[in-house]
Amino acid sequence: MNHGHDHHHHPAQPDGSTHDGRGGHHDHHAHMVADFKRRFWVSLVLTIPVVALAPMIQSWLGLAETLDFPGDSLVQFAFASVVYFYGGWPFLSGLASEFRRRMPGMMTLIALAISVAYFYSTAVVFGLVGEVFFWELATLIDIMLLGHWIEMKSVMGASAALEKLVKLMPSEAHLVSDDGSTRDVPVSDLHHGDRVLVKPGEKIPTDGLIVDGRSTINEAMLTGESKPAEKGDGDEVIGGAINGESAFTMEVRRTGDETYLSQVIEMVREAQESKSKTQDLANRAALWLTVIAITVGSVTLVTWLLIGKPFDFSLERAVTVMIIACPHALGLAVPLVVAVSTSISAGNGLLIRDRTAFERGRDLDAIVFDKTGTLTEGRFGVTDVIALGEYSEDDLLRLAASLESQSEHPIAEGVVRGAQERGINFPAPSEFRAIPGRGAEAVVDGTRLRIVSPGYLREHDLAVNDERVRGVASQGKTVVYVIIDGAVEGAIALADIIRPESREALERLKAMGIQVMMLTGDAEAVARWVSEELGLDDYFAEVLPDQKASKIKEVQSRGLVVAMTGDGVNDAPALTQADVGIAVGAGTDVAIESADIVLVRSDPRDVTAIIELSRATCRKMVQNLWWATGYNAFAIPAAAGVLYPLGIVLSPAVGAVFMSLSTVIVAINAKFLRIERAPVQTPPAPRERDE
Repeated sequence: MNHGHDHHHHPAQPDGSTHDGRGGHHDHHAHMVADFKRRFWVSLVLTIPVVALAPMIQSWLGLAETLDFPGDSLVQFAFASVVYFYGGWPFLSGLASEFRRRMPGMMTLIALAISVAYFYSTAVVFGLVGEVFFWELATLIDIMLLGHWIEMKSVMGASAALEKLVKLMPSEAHLVSDDGSTRDVPVSDLHHGDRVLVKPGEKIPTDGLIVDGRSTINEAMLTGESKPAEKGDGDEVIGGAINGESAFTMEVRRTGDETYLSQVIEMVREAQESKSKTQDLANRAALWLTVIAITVGSVTLVTWLLIGKPFDFSLERAVTVMIIACPHALGLAVPLVVAVSTSISAGNGLLIRDRTAFERGRDLDAIVFDKTGTLTEGRFGVTDVIALGEYSEDDLLRLAASLESQSEHPIAEGVVRGAQERGINFPAPSEFRAIPGRGAEAVVDGTRLRIVSPGYLREHDLAVNDERVRGVASQGKTVVYVIIDGAVEGAIALADIIRPESREALERLKAMGIQVMMLTGDAEAVARWVSEELGLDDYFAEVLPDQKASKIKEVQSRGLVVAMTGDGVNDAPALTQADVGIAVGAGTDVAIESADIVLVRSDPRDVTAIIELSRATCRKMVQNLWWATGYNAFAIPAAAGVLYPLGIVLSPAVGAVFMSLSTVIVAINAKFLRIERAPVQTPPAPRERDE
């Protein structure tokens, strides 16, 4: 039973249409907001004569003789009847819905309260001795309609991110024909391999690759990355992103439900609709609260009658109990937080596939990271430059980068990139020649230069006896040697570069009390080096893909709740085995079936962000549940009349105000949910070589 949505079952949608399809849920909520708004204003206008004709109000204002006329009770009855049936219809139909489902809740209490007040007052008008409650009834319905109107606007706001995603996709695209001309076609007509022109400032119509042109692309609404990305030939672009200052031509690679945006929308929808374990607790509590409210209301009526109070006074106390105890805040405590957290995550490229697993994130004891591509960049980079002769480290790197600039080997690329990142300019070499399997040589600045492997040194009886070199070699790093005019002048160590953001992410996780571990197929020496650099609690090296799941089991056997974080297909068994599986750096490939959570960026700090969001979401749920529970613990006795000896008596209308305020407080608290997410670190732009 989801009390937060009980009122969805009333006929706020008279055409009986369903809400399937993109934008349907939004349309439904918009219709409900409009419906409650309309009913509120109509009922409020009709309430004016009801209040004006109420004997109690006339007495307070001293207008009893002025407004009194024959048949005034019948006129009041007529206006009150319209307010009851028209303004109260959402609650009456909600009662019928809850009765059919045998799940009494908020609508049951409201409908019972207004029906008891209406039919008792009607009986008094037509002969029963007693007092009428028409003005209390009318104001009560007005307040309840206003509360629901405000609530539905809050629900719409919580789901806004999904609706924004839906609106991102343009309806038309500029299809490029074989002769180079363009024509506008619906996006739905695009097929794989089609070429599309994207003009400056336009939304990209679907996923694809740039084949001609260069521009900056704003993907903030899709990935949460605020800085526009510069993209050119061969780069992937996402449908819904906004093109910057230049036109480009792209080739369509995904259409329809295959696109990144479509997958994200579906994920968000499923996450928002999935049940939360905390919601189950709230639903059970709301059910019991409904039973308690009806019971306490009945006992209140009987108790005041036994004390000797008039029936109308006793009935008013019972009605107030049922109104003030409506489990609306309790029913909304969880769903609103779920909607807000899902929207926040979707807008930041943190995609929740399994809500239950996301909630388990708050209880994590350990996170196991894949190394390559997750904690590291998955590319060679210079880690150490060791001078063995007269040349400085910068001179060695300058000469090495000059020679390697003519090679396409991964080690060569790493050396060149290392020089560029240090701001070292280097000249173009001459007489470049590869040494098969051993390195390369060239002339740089008139000097004969060789970059060679350890094997070359052994073959030519060139010995290097240096503790620093042995140290980096023992860490599993790749070492190449710089030979200048026949003498070994230096060594350069390369390794898979550790992401600078990895250290920050792991420090934050440790501060949260979570153990951080690493799983890799690399050699023991490499794993040990990465572990020492990052301060890991544990690591597993030389693990084959089919052994990764068993390593996760091993960690779980220590009694720990474990998350696995990886970026490759070979991580799938481990992602499935873990209590929470997190796929990192998915980019546009969000349909990763083995992962519970998909992170678009290749940034380990996003792992921290999703865990922090999970914990913050839980805190908001607990806060809302405590508020809703505490409110009822105070409000129900007050409504029953325990404060009567102090001269404090709550009317049904006042009870409705308190109930509505409690709901608004829950909604506001949910909206204060936030996430801190670090911007991605951009490497420095490469410098031009000296020619």
